[in-house]
Amino acid sequence: MQEIIKIIEQNNIGKYVENESIAKHTTYRVGGVAKLFVYPKNQDKLIILLKFLKMKKIKYKILGNGSNTLFSDNEFDGVIIKLDCFDNIEYFRNTVTAGAGVNLIKLSNQTVKKGLAGLEFATGIPGTVGGAIYMNAGAYKSDMGYITKRVKVLTPNLEVITMTNKELNFHYRSSFLQSNKDYICLEATFSLRKNDKNVLLEIVEDRKKRRLESQPLEYPSAGSVFRNPDNMFAGKLIEDLGLKGHSIGGAKVSEKHANFIINYNHATGKDIKDLIELVKSSVKEKYNVDLKVEQEFVNWE
Repeated sequence: MQEIIKIIEQNNIGKYVENESIAKHTTYRVGGVAKLFVYPKNQDKLIILLKFLKMKKIKYKILGNGSNTLFSDNEFDGVIIKLDCFDNIEYFRNTVTAGAGVNLIKLSNQTVKKGLAGLEFATGIPGTVGGAIYMNAGAYKSDMGYITKRVKVLTPNLEVITMTNKELNFHYRSSFLQSNKDYICLEATFSLRKNDKNVLLEIVEDRKKRRLESQPLEYPSAGSVFRNPDNMFAGKLIEDLGLKGHSIGGAKVSEKHANFIINYNHATGKDIKDLIELVKSSVKEKYNVDLKVEQEFVNWE
């Protein structure tokens, strides 16, 4: 890692932290230690860093807010890249362009206060813009695919291109970027529409109240574990199996919402993964439904 650090310092790439706990950077609050966390200052610095990592065949992972990832407890023998410095937000009429590192909740609340509708579904999604595009995050029958106009991405050849909504191939909790992991979201432009600010604020407050009542927000989790199958609710299938409250180690199926797995007592990544696999196999055995996991498993190989 000293060679990478030398490159970072020589090129003024940005802040870095050695031997950093990944658990501090994920909403499950689990994960081993990463050899290096790097925070590139801008697009050009990111490209310099990636050129070196690719040339040296060093493992790396772009990490947003860690809100839809499950890391193993093993050491990550590589570089975690955080795009926190990609935090610019610009408004033009009914569009907003935001950097990949912008906090999605912050952005959605900001647009609501400006009387711009379209992003209010995201006021409870604790991710970044880049992560939300990657996962096609959504709630309340809307998602990023409905509002994304274009996305600036970095290709595997380290060229900066702009992709349109159609090219991004948004589907339920999936996107082109998710299927092509070497492409990196740098910024996104969203098409919104004018609406009464007070109406939007009422919607947001109502949904916040419902979330507090129905979701275990007092514990570390990564939101919904499984995608809803066609014409079904994953949480209902899990609840009907009597798995609410079932635990492995410090991980538990939430008693408030069966499609949430919570870290209620110093869970390890393995506790959570084992519980996810138990729920998945139980639903398959009972209902012959193959639940798809929303979260990305990282560093389990």
